[in-house]
Amino acid sequence: MAIVVPPHGKTSPEHVGEKDPLLSSLEMALRRRVSEGPAAPVLCEYDAGSGGAVSFSAAEVDLRARRVGQWLSAQGEPGDRVLLCLPPGVSFTGALFGCFYSGRIAVPVPVPGRFAHERRRIAAIAVDAGVSAVLTTSKSAVHVSAWLGEEGLPLPVLDVEHSEHPGLADDELADNDADTLAVLQYTSGSTGLPKGVMLSHGNLLANIAAIARALDLAPGVRVGGWLPNYHDMGLIGQLLTPIILGGTSVAMDPMTFLRRPYLWLRMIDELGIAVAAAPNFAYELCTRRVTDEQLAGLDLSRWEVALNGSEAVSATVVERFTTRFKTAGFRPESFAPAYGLAESTLLVTGSARRRPVVRKPDSPAGAAGHSLVSCGRCDDVDVRIVDPESRSVLAEGEIGEIWVRGGSVAQGYWNAPELTEATFGGMTADGERRFLRTGDLGLVDDGELYIVGRMKEIIVVRGMNLHPHDIEEAARAQQPRLAARVGAAFGVSHPTAGELLVLAHEVEAGTPAEEFAGLVSSVRLMVSREFGVELDGMLLLRPGGVPRTTSGKIQRAEMCRRFLQDETTPLYLDLTARLQSLVSEGAGS
Repeated sequence: MAIVVPPHGKTSPEHVGEKDPLLSSLEMALRRRVSEGPAAPVLCEYDAGSGGAVSFSAAEVDLRARRVGQWLSAQGEPGDRVLLCLPPGVSFTGALFGCFYSGRIAVPVPVPGRFAHERRRIAAIAVDAGVSAVLTTSKSAVHVSAWLGEEGLPLPVLDVEHSEHPGLADDELADNDADTLAVLQYTSGSTGLPKGVMLSHGNLLANIAAIARALDLAPGVRVGGWLPNYHDMGLIGQLLTPIILGGTSVAMDPMTFLRRPYLWLRMIDELGIAVAAAPNFAYELCTRRVTDEQLAGLDLSRWEVALNGSEAVSATVVERFTTRFKTAGFRPESFAPAYGLAESTLLVTGSARRRPVVRKPDSPAGAAGHSLVSCGRCDDVDVRIVDPESRSVLAEGEIGEIWVRGGSVAQGYWNAPELTEATFGGMTADGERRFLRTGDLGLVDDGELYIVGRMKEIIVVRGMNLHPHDIEEAARAQQPRLAARVGAAFGVSHPTAGELLVLAHEVEAGTPAEEFAGLVSSVRLMVSREFGVELDGMLLLRPGGVPRTTSGKIQRAEMCRRFLQDETTPLYLDLTARLQSLVSEGAGS
């Protein structure tokens, strides 16, 4: 797969301009930027405190990459995996392209923090990937070295900010092609353990071309946000896409956004960012936390594409955000709901520059009246909706598993051939092969893809398929004390009664304890009336009590595990007798 950026218009996967050489690997794009405009900025670091930004040119990033690449070349062999423990910004970007320049495979991870489970997870990734070296910053070098010692991982560590190497010469650069592995993207999905998704240079270039087409991006686009680079939307959508398209990537500290969401919007305003992406929860957070005074000073009229992806897109959140920020110049057609997953590099479908398309499904999956938001048209990607049992391709409007095929689909999972074949080797009943089985449920209507839920998270109560997101949304819609928080609905298997429905939900801080019983009783009644099933258990938790991934996805399987292992500390707990007996047996075993 080769990609070029034509002088005008959208990115094309074909060679359409004599001045634009075909790209078969990512580092070729940076080297071309250096040759065509070495002083042109490719990256900005936004300082939320001062409101200023520091720009870095193509030549500066290239030199950093060459220095890192030379150090890596002395440590091992091309194809070695390298752990990238760096925050977003120029240090990470230089390290990433240093891996590409030296033919190494980048493994982006968070900087190990103070939480033991996070440190163990990163160590498990390092072991699974078999990394040969670690790249980090001056601020984190001592901490990272100590962590490696604790984990018994004697690996060389480079502080990329103080590398004195002169840098690789042109004739020393790796000879990558479209099939060369570039990145191991470890998933942090809401179900199962993290897995290393093998992304080739061709996968990444194909997906960037798809992003440019779906979102109608022109060369020179400025993309910015707070997403971490160990997240696929941050790495590919926020960092690599603008660099490959001849534009500029703007980065801010992820923790800054979580503490003060307003600063993300201020950055978009001040730096004239055209494209910014975030999961659904980020838009909800802005709607809730940005004050009227802050809103009055914002101008979001230059924000052309507000990508909403990585988790279920809520029609309610889309409407509330659009209404809230209309006075700041935000346009409804700027919202761009999208669907993607790491196994397809990033984007599968997306659409921009139109009002979001919303529908209510006709099938029992939408019995509660939950509105679905289109995640884009399927015109540019090979998507099938398939019955997961019979493998028959379903008709429009029918709910089934989403299967995907195309140049963006990854090479498989690192060191997991059986899982790779099961996930990436889907074959339909009529013999169409090599589909990625996403594990997501959806439907296609009038060419638009709608996401319904995860197969593994479906709760089957008395033969009825219930989608957790529907239950959670309905509870929030009914109860103001839950509206701004998150929840996790899940099923618990009972030996005689089948699957029992449980809802764990965070409640607004400061809610009087005397309101808990009435709140739960109301939710129980609503579930019975709207879904036709009994809610066997409900837990009210403090804010932060529902586990989420680094990108904000609800970890329902982990919430279920904590519930069954009595690892929760609910503010209020209400269980039916049959569920109570099941939990008591589990706690006593």
